[in-house]
Amino acid sequence: MEENGDAHRLRCRVAEFVRRRVMPYEPVLDAGGPAAASALRELRDRARQEGLWALPLPAEQGGQGLALGEYAGLAEVEGASDHGPAALGSAPLLDVTMLGRHGSERVRALYPEQLTAGALRACYAMTEPDAPGTDPFLTATRAVEQADGSWTVSGRKWFVSGASGADLVTVLVRTDGEPGDREGLSLLVVPTGSAGFRVVRELPVFGASGQWEIEFDRVRVAADHLLGERGRALSIAAERLQLGRTLRCLRWLGQAQRAFDLLAERANSRTGSRGSLGTHQLVQRHVFESLLALRSTRPLVHEAVARIGAGLDAHVEVGLAKVAAARMLQQVADAAIQVHGAAGLGPDTPLPSLFRTGRAARILDGPDELHITSVARRVLRGYATAAVREALT
Repeated sequence: MEENGDAHRLRCRVAEFVRRRVMPYEPVLDAGGPAAASALRELRDRARQEGLWALPLPAEQGGQGLALGEYAGLAEVEGASDHGPAALGSAPLLDVTMLGRHGSERVRALYPEQLTAGALRACYAMTEPDAPGTDPFLTATRAVEQADGSWTVSGRKWFVSGASGADLVTVLVRTDGEPGDREGLSLLVVPTGSAGFRVVRELPVFGASGQWEIEFDRVRVAADHLLGERGRALSIAAERLQLGRTLRCLRWLGQAQRAFDLLAERANSRTGSRGSLGTHQLVQRHVFESLLALRSTRPLVHEAVARIGAGLDAHVEVGLAKVAAARMLQQVADAAIQVHGAAGLGPDTPLPSLFRTGRAARILDGPDELHITSVARRVLRGYATAAVREALT
């Protein structure tokens, strides 16, 4: 995508911040604990000092108010590190957007500004051990309305990103009906300090931290912490998922570009008795196929960005982008590992982490199969509808 001068300079500043500030801290941040918390605070302070804090967050909440189309290019370079969005204050974009659009007056007063400032952290809980995220109608976590209008929530969720350090969790619950019913699902905002909320265990993904299982044991939630209307959760969730998946695709592009840069650098710098690796045709093929995957995927992702930014339905575009970006990240990271040889398997490069992210991306946030069937059905319905219209004219 073309950028004007100011946009290009801002993109370069963000890229430089991630490369020089965030990436050197990655081992500490990955390890977690007090040292990671201290490092993140330092990075956030630097981001504020350099005028790079909360770029896509609403200005009225303390952010800098960049529209999605303006932020898209920044999201790529920011996402080259898993820790970039948190360090630069853009990580709460989904929660701030959702709470701002659908929260009660009290919820909007309590949380979005503190989330934008980094004073609070939020997470989103949808999938259950016995109710896959691909079939939300099976949701069994239940919220029972009390006489005063408040709710009592009981149930379990798992693969909840960032749950261990979150202050708030937005949870998909059943307020009416039984598991399997297509109606009766709602969203509640639950402070994690509430009695009965518990982090059950960490769920490492290929050995990496960040995912958690949580439990609600008769957790009391205020009536005004219902998001939107009772029973209308799926329309809000779909809105969140479209934006969330697109943001992740942008960040995967940044991570894939990082893997490609490492691949190309290795091909040029590694030499043997027959010259540099880059002179070998099979290595050249890795370079070509990886570049083709990157450049073929980027327009799909930005098409999804454009449609969401314009307020248009983007189910097909987001589905295409999500599958393409996840596959592409895994492919490019795998090629870079292959060119690095044994060095690509060890701790001296970010390639194992990038490959792990790409492989997990094909399952988390909707498996490939879900998006493939969903997109195909929508496309075929469109053709069928067009054929009927043509027959009737």
